Amino acid sequence: MAIEIRAVTVLGTGVLGSQIAFQTAYHGYRVQAYDIDDKALEAARGRFTTLAATYRAEVMGATDELTERTRAGIGLTTDLAAAVENADLVIEAVPEVLEIKRQTYETLGELAPERTIFATNSSTLLPSDIKDFTGRPDRFLALHFANQVWKFNTAEVMGTAQTDPQVFRAVVDFADSIGMVPIEVRKEKSGYVLNSLLVPFLNAGIELAAGDYADPEAVDTTWRIATGAPMGPFQILDVVGLTTPYNILMSDEQTRGLAAWLKENYIDKGKLGVATGEGFYKYS
Repeated sequence: MAIEIRAVTVLGTGVLGSQIAFQTAYHGYRVQAYDIDDKALEAARGRFTTLAATYRAEVMGATDELTERTRAGIGLTTDLAAAVENADLVIEAVPEVLEIKRQTYETLGELAPERTIFATNSSTLLPSDIKDFTGRPDRFLALHFANQVWKFNTAEVMGTAQTDPQVFRAVVDFADSIGMVPIEVRKEKSGYVLNSLLVPFLNAGIELAAGDYADPEAVDTTWRIATGAPMGPFQILDVVGLTTPYNILMSDEQTRGLAAWLKENYIDKGKLGVATGEGFYKYS
C-alpha cells in the first residue's frame, strides 16, 4: 500500500524552517509549524508575511489570494503533542547541534503516531547518528533543503541502512510535489551533496578574513569577478544566517578557531545576517 502524505509538521520556524513550512503549505498540504515559545512564533508570523510578499514578487503565479491563503493557513503552536498528533510527515529543522536533535526525537517518538515519518533537515549531521533516538529508524531519514527554497529548489533525500525503501520513495515523491528537485543520495555522506561542496568553500572564505588576508568584501568581489558567480561566500553566509555555520564550525576541533572569530566579531554583536539587518553587510 502506497504511503500517503497530506499533513506535515515542521519543527523549528527559523529562516529555513519557516521557508519549508510556507513552501509546503503553498503546494496544498496541511501544515503545522512548531517552536519553543511565543516569541519564536511571533517571529515566524513575521517571516511568513515576508515570504508571502517574496513569493508574489518572485514566483510565477503567486497571487495575492494564494499567498495570503498560504500564510493564514499555517498552524502555529508551542504544544509539540498537538503539533504532531495528526502528522503524516514531520520535518525537523531545529538547531544544528546533535544533542538537541537527539533530545527532540526522543520526545517526538513518544508523541507522534506510529505511521508518522520523521525527516531531519540537518545540514551536515548523519541520520545514523540520530536514528536510534527516534523509536522508528525504519521511518526516519534526512530531507535537506537549500536556503531560499522557492528559488534554489533542491531537496536531498538520504536514508540509513534501516530506512524502509517505501518511506524513502514517499519522501522523494513528496519533495517533487512541493516543487523541489529531489536529489537521491545513495549512501550516507556528511554534508550530503550540497554542503560537501559548499561548507569547505564558505570555510575557506572565513579563513581568509579571519587570518586578515583580505576583508569579506574583497573575498566576495574576487569570487564573483573571477568565476561569474552571483554571490561570494560572505554574501551566502549572510543569507544562510551565521548561527548554523557557527555550529558547524564548532563541531570540528580543527575549525573552532574560525568559530571563535565569527562569534566575537559578528554573532556577539547581533550581526547574524540578512534576518537581523546586518551580518558581513548591512541590509535595509
